[in-house]
Amino acid sequence: MSPVHNAGVPTLIGSVQRALRLLEAAGSHSGGAPAKQLAREAGLPLPTAYHLLRTLTHEGYLRRECGVFVLGDAAARLAVGGLQQKRRSMILDSLAHFRDVVGAPVYFAVYREGEIEVVGVSDTPGSPACEEWADFRATGYAHAIGQCLLGQLDEGARKDYYDRHPVEAITPYTVRDLRSLENRIGALGRMQPVIERQEYALGTVCAAIPITAGDAAATMAISLPLHQEDRLLYVVDRLRSEVGALLSTLSFSISI
Repeated sequence: MSPVHNAGVPTLIGSVQRALRLLEAAGSHSGGAPAKQLAREAGLPLPTAYHLLRTLTHEGYLRRECGVFVLGDAAARLAVGGLQQKRRSMILDSLAHFRDVVGAPVYFAVYREGEIEVVGVSDTPGSPACEEWADFRATGYAHAIGQCLLGQLDEGARKDYYDRHPVEAITPYTVRDLRSLENRIGALGRMQPVIERQEYALGTVCAAIPITAGDAAATMAISLPLHQEDRLLYVVDRLRSEVGALLSTLSFSISI
């Protein structure tokens, strides 16, 4: 007779549970611990512990040094991934708060390793974010986020970006050439918001403010449909007045 499985009870894999107990035990000893001690702390027979320890060591989750087991590189990567996920969740929660405060979609982006990276976006069904119809990284010259980030770079870094992503019109309102773009960037005052009207997406106006967060160029931005353009300056001023409370979260998120 085949066994009866209760649909409400999850199927657990005992060997996985035992391996996790060993990892937890090893993680509690910064200087490492021998197999016998780990087996005792994990509540496992020594032969079972030896078998699992060999497997975990082979896979890089543990490392054996001078007769003791310590956490390996694979376990460290898991920890880093969990921290990154926590940081990103904090960013999205913060952006959702500011979205509600200003009543518009809110974006957070950084310039990292020569590219524009949108770290997080928060919008609502009734007030959706601007759709990325052209590669956001390659069209930084056309949108407020990109122009704001480029304005925080030195000439050499901007030239490197333009060499890889030449300026070209993607809407009838996009800045026409590199000289015009550089003139606009050069005219920006320190911490002044960047305003962009239909240069990236027809029917959309955007504004971005520079963010001081460590050594990285960063920005927060908002977007509105064209028919709400009269709200743009008010919304971006409201965002700028509120953003100081968010800097502690944004500053360490740059490393995501």
